[in-house]
Amino acid sequence: MRPESEDVRRRFAEEARAERPDLATLCLLVGAEADPALGEAGIDAAQAELDRLAGLLPFGVLGARAWAVALAELLGERCGFEGSPAEYHRLDSSLLPVVLRRKRGLPILLSVVWIEVARRAGAPVYGVALPGHFVVGFGDPDERVLADPFAGGRLLTGADAELLVTGTTGEALVPAMLAPADPLDIVLRVLNNIRAWAAPRPERTDVSLWAVELSLLLPSHPARLRYDHAQLLVQRGEFRRGAAEMDEYARVLDAVEPSTAEAIRRKARAARAMLN
Repeated sequence: MRPESEDVRRRFAEEARAERPDLATLCLLVGAEADPALGEAGIDAAQAELDRLAGLLPFGVLGARAWAVALAELLGERCGFEGSPAEYHRLDSSLLPVVLRRKRGLPILLSVVWIEVARRAGAPVYGVALPGHFVVGFGDPDERVLADPFAGGRLLTGADAELLVTGTTGEALVPAMLAPADPLDIVLRVLNNIRAWAAPRPERTDVSLWAVELSLLLPSHPARLRYDHAQLLVQRGEFRRGAAEMDEYARVLDAVEPSTAEAIRRKARAARAMLN
């Protein structure tokens, strides 16, 4: 591992375990892992840009809807932040430093921009992790003042939110889907998007690997990630490490899924056989 990557991961782990993890910092460190050239100067520049944008919001904004309109006018209309279907095919659509520069990105990254700019200006803002499409909420969650940064900040009615969910997943919208998203859950979803981008690209297992390794640094993550990590190591030719991690994951499963645990042990033995 590169020395600069070790520093990024140390800082990422520390921030993730802070009393109040900073969403922008975590997303910028993901960007630094993806692009070692970003460095501390690039991270500072991105933070300064978020500060600058927040300073462009009007003073004295009152009410959730007024905040949503002010953000839409600034970020959507004046600055041109928005999404397009092409963004789903780009890795840098998941990297906050690039999204700030290009003003294009996935719904969740554009929402991060909105959240961080609004938060700096004192707005009551939060992320809403709708299945298949991330949006932003303002004010008390019971007010349900929602905006879609991917659509330039279009205000969403209840019917709009329902359509977003059913159109992408086929599920019905339930109230729990509108709850404020935890910053660490947002970061995990960003990393999952990066892994989804890399999965059909076997030449980019390097991206899959660092995305899953950052995910494992979060204080709470699906146990399955350890098996995914082991499989990636084997795929990249690190048979001994991958087999060891498979055995460790199998031990976790022994008490609840013994047949699955044994199947994973067989895969571990097969990985070790590749060393011969």
